Amino acid sequence: MEHSEKLRTISYSGIFLSCFSDYSEKCIHAAPEHVLVYVYSGEQVIEDRDKQITIQAGECAFIRRNHRLMMYKNSKGEELYKGISLTFNRTMLRAFYSRLNRSDVPKKVPVSDQNIIKITPRTDITSLFQSLTPYFDDNVKPTDSVTQLKLQEGIYALLNSSDNFFPILFDFTEPWKIDILEFLEENYMDDLTMEQIAAYTGRSLATFKRDFNKISNLSPQKWLIKRRLEAAYVQLKEERKKVQDVYVEVGFKNPSHFSTAFKKQYGIPPTEV
Repeated sequence: MEHSEKLRTISYSGIFLSCFSDYSEKCIHAAPEHVLVYVYSGEQVIEDRDKQITIQAGECAFIRRNHRLMMYKNSKGEELYKGISLTFNRTMLRAFYSRLNRSDVPKKVPVSDQNIIKITPRTDITSLFQSLTPYFDDNVKPTDSVTQLKLQEGIYALLNSSDNFFPILFDFTEPWKIDILEFLEENYMDDLTMEQIAAYTGRSLATFKRDFNKISNLSPQKWLIKRRLEAAYVQLKEERKKVQDVYVEVGFKNPSHFSTAFKKQYGIPPTEV
């Protein structure tokens, strides 16, 4: 939470509520994540190179990540500027995408080149932001589960407003190359096919394999086996667990395959660790 004479911003895990007491506040926006901005009162003027977009009270706009913009947050008449921003980080978007039914994802949607997309006010978006206004009061704080729920509502509202947001929000290719390993580290024990892993990291199978080759000398299948065996070794040696419990927990389907792979990697069968 930050306070100054001119600016008051309250932050809750990706939800930002700002209030200015001066007539105008000028700032540079260069957020690394996508942001959905709603103006509760006053107005917000956004300059993007030769374009200028004004967001009035009750309106909102989507700002794409990694774009440097100039913003003016203005009072209007006697109304102070008050704005609410939702920030969608990559981890949240990836988790959201992994839960989507693939049949609900539209095919061949053109990717917009707009950095700022003004959104026509809709009931779901308006009600979402209105539900956040009580949190302008320092004494009223949302729980983490409520903030996560509100951020998810924001994603649904964007997707419902236009199919064009699918390729923007779920563009996991170039900026997310490192996330392949992050995803595998979190899910290597799960029974996932290569097709599922590729989809969950936002790639086609061919693109997934090509990107994986750039970050590992192993194939994805061999990387998974190696990582599972490393986890098994720790559980057997340091945690003193039994072989019959370990092989299932780390993701192997049968003990003979586990034993053969373990001996190949460590030179001894798992029963001798």
